[in-house]
Amino acid sequence: MPSPDQASAQYEHTSVLLDGAVDVLVHQPDGVYLDGTFGRGGHSRVILSRLNEAGRLIALDRDPQAVAAASDIADSRFTMVQRDFARLADVAREQGVHGKLAGILLDVGVSSPQLDDPERGFSFMRNGPLDMRMDPSQGESAAEFLAHASEATIAHVFKAYGEERFGKRLARAVVNRRGEAPFTHTVDLADVLKAAHPAWEKGRHPATKAFQGLRIYLNGELEQLDAALEAALEALAPGGHLVVISFHSLEDRRVKRFIRHHVRGDTHLPKGVPIRDDQLNRRLEALGKGKRPSDDEVAENPRARSAVMRAARKR
Repeated sequence: MPSPDQASAQYEHTSVLLDGAVDVLVHQPDGVYLDGTFGRGGHSRVILSRLNEAGRLIALDRDPQAVAAASDIADSRFTMVQRDFARLADVAREQGVHGKLAGILLDVGVSSPQLDDPERGFSFMRNGPLDMRMDPSQGESAAEFLAHASEATIAHVFKAYGEERFGKRLARAVVNRRGEAPFTHTVDLADVLKAAHPAWEKGRHPATKAFQGLRIYLNGELEQLDAALEAALEALAPGGHLVVISFHSLEDRRVKRFIRHHVRGDTHLPKGVPIRDDQLNRRLEALGKGKRPSDDEVAENPRARSAVMRAARKR
C-alpha cells in the first residue's frame, strides 16, 4: 500500500465550484477562515490567495492522506488539523477563534483521490479491499459491517442512505452470498449487486446507490453534516459566511432545510401572538439560491454534475 504522501501525489482532485465558492466565502481579506474539508487543498489554496498578510486559514480533514497532502502548503497563515468537520467548534476554540470566524467552507462527501485509490475501497470500478472509511483508523470497514449486519439492517442502509428502491432485494443477495464466502473486495460485492439488481438505470452502474449508502452510513456522513452545520453557526462571527457544497440530494436537503430554518427564525409560535420581527431569532440571511456548476465545469469534471452550493450570512 502506498504511503500517505505517495497516495496524495498519485491521485488528483479537482475542486468543484472552486472560484465561485471562494468568491462568496472570502469577504474580509484580513479575516480568519475555516475549510472544514481540506481534501487535496484546492479550495484552501484559493482562499489563501485571497487573504492579505493579516488573514488566516484553518483547515480540517479526518483523512490522514489529506493531512499529509497539506504539508505541501508552506504558509505561516495556514494551520492544518486532523479532525472531522463535525468537531469544528472544538478546533475553533483550540485556535482561539470560536465566534470570530469570517467564513466556513464545507465541501461534503467523498473526494476524487478517495474514489480513485483502490486501496480505500470506495469504488466498484476499481478492485480493492472493501473498506470505505474516510479515516481507516476509526470504526468498522464495509467488509466487517457486511459480515455481521442483519438483512434488514443492510436493506435499510441501501434504501435510506443510498436511496436504492431495491434495497431489500440487494440485501437478500448479499446475505445469501456471504453464507458461502465473506465479502473482502469491492468488485466482488459490485458483481453480486449487479446480478441481483432488476432494473438498471441508463448510464449508471447498478451498484452505485448501494455503495453510496454503505459509504454514507459507515462514515456517519449525514450525522456529521448536521453536527457541522450547528457547530458552524456558533463558530461564525456576526456577518460571517457559511458556504456548503454537497453532491447528494440527502445532503443538500439537510443544508437547504438548515438555512431556511434559521432564515425564518422561530415560526412555531401560536397564531395571533404579537411579536416584533427582531424577536423571531433569525440567525441567518441566505446569500442567493442554490448554485450548480456551469456546463463547462461539468464537461471538464463530470463528477461535478450533481454538486449544489448554498451560502448564508450569520446575522
